[in-house]
Amino acid sequence: MANPTTGYRGNEPRTGGSAHIENAADKARDAARSAVETARDTASGVADRAKDMAGQVADRARDAAGTVANTARNWASGAVDAVKQSDVVNKAEDYVSDAWETGSRYFHEHNLKDMADDVAGVIRRNPIPALLVGVGLGFILARSLRS
Repeated sequence: MANPTTGYRGNEPRTGGSAHIENAADKARDAARSAVETARDTASGVADRAKDMAGQVADRARDAAGTVANTARNWASGAVDAVKQSDVVNKAEDYVSDAWETGSRYFHEHNLKDMADDVAGVIRRNPIPALLVGVGLGFILARSLRS
């Protein structure tokens, strides 16, 4: 009686079955090799493109950094030139120089008693600002001694 799934009877020899399986196995191996090679080629291409893109990004970043640095350098140079030409800076320099000369002359011409009398006179004429200055100096002194 014939097998309903294969159509063969139990005692009939099967011919071509193992050859068919070997042929299918060869085709499967070839397909697997082809898929592996295709995947390898694709991965290599993706890696090459990624390297190229990374190089381009690095070049653009380098160019942008150079542009920013040049712009900052130009701005700073312009700011320095503007400050050099500013009357405010020149006037401040003159004021500090004059104050230094006046203070130096005062210390050379007066003794310690004269200086104490001058400080007492300033405090009598301006008691509230003198009190605020004293409180501020006390606060600064306390903070410096604590740390």
